Amino acid sequence: MRHGPAPPRPQRVDVQISVVCVLAGLAWWGLGLRMQTDRPLGDTWALIPLFVLGGLQLLRSSMPRTALTLGTLALVADQFTTGNLASVMMFTDIVYAAVVYGTPASARRIPVTTGAITVAVTIGFLAWFREPEAILIGVVTGLVSFGPATTGVLVRNHREAAVAARLRAEQTALLAEMDRVQAITAERARMARELHDMVANHLSAIAIHSTAALSLDDPKTTHDALAVIRENSVEGLAEMRRLIGILRDSSDDREPTAAPTLDGLGALIAGARTNGLDVMLDDGRDPEGPKLPAPVELAAYRIVQESLTNALKHASPGLVTVALARRARALDVQVTSPYGSPSGPRAPGSGAGLVGMRERTELLGGTFESGPESTADRKVWNVRATLPVDPADQGASA
Repeated sequence: MRHGPAPPRPQRVDVQISVVCVLAGLAWWGLGLRMQTDRPLGDTWALIPLFVLGGLQLLRSSMPRTALTLGTLALVADQFTTGNLASVMMFTDIVYAAVVYGTPASARRIPVTTGAITVAVTIGFLAWFREPEAILIGVVTGLVSFGPATTGVLVRNHREAAVAARLRAEQTALLAEMDRVQAITAERARMARELHDMVANHLSAIAIHSTAALSLDDPKTTHDALAVIRENSVEGLAEMRRLIGILRDSSDDREPTAAPTLDGLGALIAGARTNGLDVMLDDGRDPEGPKLPAPVELAAYRIVQESLTNALKHASPGLVTVALARRARALDVQVTSPYGSPSGPRAPGSGAGLVGMRERTELLGGTFESGPESTADRKVWNVRATLPVDPADQGASA
């Protein structure tokens, strides 16, 4: 057998208010104190509205509309008895609770209704008695009905404002946490790109030359390979120390190591030649031209560095060309390498280099392309990146 939902249990504060008011009403009645005389019903009848209103106090929070409707009828009935001050006090509390705990529609309607009743009672009794004292009846009516209703409106508005402020604070904290997580993710991605670009070139050279040293039984070749391995190991260690220096706490007194710029391309290409690549640099920039922004120089340097690493690992024997061209609002970077199966040992790749180059370019609002192309005499692998040099272009494209 299905049963409906259990009625809501009264809150502890409602029980306490009910008990205190009923006991106060009984004490008032026992002392023989009356609010009015010459009523149709005697003193004992005043206890009925008292107990009814005391019972309705238990519903003030859970069923405020029902409590107000029945409480109004009980108060009207109390006017035919000698009355009890506790009954009037409980009714005012029920009006207050109906506004605070009731629906938004009730909270808007009750103050208007009680205000209209107060004005109507005042005008009605003033017209009936034609005495200024009749205004006191309207004042009492307002104190019993309109006063608690307006107090309830103020309390409800204050609570709703507090709830809204708490929700805004929670949303702000949530947005701050989301921003923090996004910042951490972006920083981790940046660190991963830096680590890959700085170390992959040296490790690739070490892997290729160590493979050659192990596969060829030639003391001179082995000696040359070990020399290249040592040089790349030292440079890779220096790059790692530089990265650790960048990641140090800002409280460190030492100055952070400067990020690489395009002025270091000569050393980068010289190192690639030492590792066995045939590289030619075609720098079309104007030496007297304006200086490029630091993020653009860093991105261009890393793109060239990673392209040379990929050429060392995957390119066929032949000339690798690095070309830079400065336009009015952008820097063009192009690296061309022979495309095909390399004849010597090769190092494994994960594809993270191309992803990192694309991410660096897109962060600056530029365009990136990579892939094989056919020329008149050979097949090449082209890497092209266009990096905006104007911050306005970077913001518009990002």
